[in-house]
Amino acid sequence: MTDRPSKHRAVMDLGREEWLDALGLDAHKVPKAVIMEGSWWRAERTEWRLSYLDDVRELAFPDMFYGFWQGTPVVYSCVYGAPRAVELAHLFGVLGTPRMVMIGTCGALDPGLDTGDVVVPSQAVAREGVAYLYKKDIEDPRTFRADPELTEKGRLALEKRWVRATDSLHLTWSSIFAQSGAMVAQWRADGFGSVDMEAATLYAVAQHFGFAATALLAVWDQLDADRSFLDPLSDEEQDNLEAANTAVFEAALEITASLS
Repeated sequence: MTDRPSKHRAVMDLGREEWLDALGLDAHKVPKAVIMEGSWWRAERTEWRLSYLDDVRELAFPDMFYGFWQGTPVVYSCVYGAPRAVELAHLFGVLGTPRMVMIGTCGALDPGLDTGDVVVPSQAVAREGVAYLYKKDIEDPRTFRADPELTEKGRLALEKRWVRATDSLHLTWSSIFAQSGAMVAQWRADGFGSVDMEAATLYAVAQHFGFAATALLAVWDQLDADRSFLDPLSDEEQDNLEAANTAVFEAALEITASLS
């Protein structure tokens, strides 16, 4: 029988120097901002978003792209779902990145939300199976708050781009497939106005490590009207959604990388 090592190191126990070494990144080059995007369309989104950045290179871990926006080091990654989002947030949380933004799309539960609006949730309730692992001594271990200053700057940056930005009691759920009509009705009855798969995860990790985080989520699905992402949009709705998808990334750059 092979003896087991006397000391075990789990990934969650690894420190800053170990992650810097794993990434092949110098300590003085830690990014000032991380922007992550929840999307199926990884190749398309990545090509589009990286076109905004200079001197882009992929880090040692796949789909983590390091570049510069107006001279500020930024990391962009297309993630999908809480298990992927938590990896990026945790890694750069350990490294000390001060600001992170989740962009992407969400489903509307509030009939007052239209396709192309952007939800900037000041708080998100986690039911995705990951965020609770990062909870600290808080009253409600499932509810996590965004950074108020970063969130307000996000709303202002969107409105400057003529995109309607709104707050909502936001739910982060585990899967776009594992949701039934009965679930949607219950979420609405519980007061939720919007739903995604990553925002609460980012907020939880931000609370754990002490960095500022917010989310800018373009409304796509109209779940209150039984319309999923499979249903066609009108020309106006499609235009509004495309404008919102552009605005969320530009706003994310503005409110993170442009700050000292």
